[in-house]
Amino acid sequence: MAAVATCGTGAGSTRSIVATTSKNNVTSFQRKGPRASGTDSGCSRLVSIAGTRPSVRNGQLLVSTGLPALDQLLGGGLAVGTVLLIEEDKYNIYSSLLFKYFLAEGIINGHTLLVASAKEDPADILQELPAPLLDDNYKKDLDEDICNHQTPDSNIKMKIAWRYQLLPKMESGPVSSSRFGHYYDASKRMPRELIETSKWHGFFFPEKLSSTLNKEPCSLTHGYRRLLQFIQKVIYEEGFDGSNPQKKQKNILRIGIQNLGSPLWGDDICCTENCDNSHSLTKFLYVLRGLLRTSLSACIITMPTHLIQNRAIIARITNLSDTVVGLESFIGSERETNPLYKDYHGLIHIRQIPRLNNLIYDVSDVKDLAFKLKRKLFTIERLHLPPDLSDTVSRSSKQDLAESSKLLGPGCGMMAGGKQHLDF
Repeated sequence: MAAVATCGTGAGSTRSIVATTSKNNVTSFQRKGPRASGTDSGCSRLVSIAGTRPSVRNGQLLVSTGLPALDQLLGGGLAVGTVLLIEEDKYNIYSSLLFKYFLAEGIINGHTLLVASAKEDPADILQELPAPLLDDNYKKDLDEDICNHQTPDSNIKMKIAWRYQLLPKMESGPVSSSRFGHYYDASKRMPRELIETSKWHGFFFPEKLSSTLNKEPCSLTHGYRRLLQFIQKVIYEEGFDGSNPQKKQKNILRIGIQNLGSPLWGDDICCTENCDNSHSLTKFLYVLRGLLRTSLSACIITMPTHLIQNRAIIARITNLSDTVVGLESFIGSERETNPLYKDYHGLIHIRQIPRLNNLIYDVSDVKDLAFKLKRKLFTIERLHLPPDLSDTVSRSSKQDLAESSKLLGPGCGMMAGGKQHLDF
């Protein structure tokens, strides 16, 4: 016994379904006609780009910052088409390291790089990129770093075992060069063969200076204008904006701009509170973000915000950036000798996370974060106050710890659950 049923679709077409009933009253349905669109053809439209993955929260395409712990704090990585602003530490030691991690991750994944600087030649910056750690090298270097940073305490073995117990499973280390996010050895340099085979563009501002500068009222400074023209040219000519349909293999453009806003770029916002070009930097960020929104590119910018005297300019810069991360180094400060911070080199502040395809943004439950640079690895950890002050601690040390607890804020007390590593 056979029956033919007809059902309509939204477009008005019909689909025939033949229902066949056997002697055992078991019905089987067979669909006739072409396979529905969106199964095979829909999957073929999805283009896989090396070193990227979609966000599980908002579906945005993500790239790694080169530091898996920072990716975790930012909601999985840096979204394509956005700007990551790194507020430099006073001596520009650790911010430049994050800058190099971002570029090194691009070389490992085969992304195109655009490096802009007014201080160092981009070619010299690429020669100082850290070497990647793959597979078993990471675990071996991790064990060496932990052994080198042991303290002469009687219960050091129990402390190390506790650390391993609290390590997140999702950050167990790299397994191959094709994974999302890699770890790097800060004591070694990337092999020259990798740098020579990579594709990159350099913008060294002293070489772009011309003898005749045409100043226009209320316009961008010469350095910002030339840099925007250079970025726009690379995006359009190499098809990162999608304007070149002949390009079958898509790729990511990683843009790195070093020391933006410093006097080396011809900007005076760091020199005086009431500067003449106070809107030049904000205009640059506004135009840059427009270029990124319409292209397969991601940008990292390091900026000496501690030198900017006008707080209103800093607020506008923060609003024009998508993600803002601040680094606070202990070098030259009272915290360098404070016993509370003896195991760390500085604090890291997640000041802003973008709202992408959401009404609200993801906020990490970890508020108090510290970083330290080991012999080979740059790690981010939760910062905790000591559970109790013993009687053996001097009164002056107690006062220092009490004052430090006030500076940390209420977040530390709520998260006192052990020194859980975000990276290792």
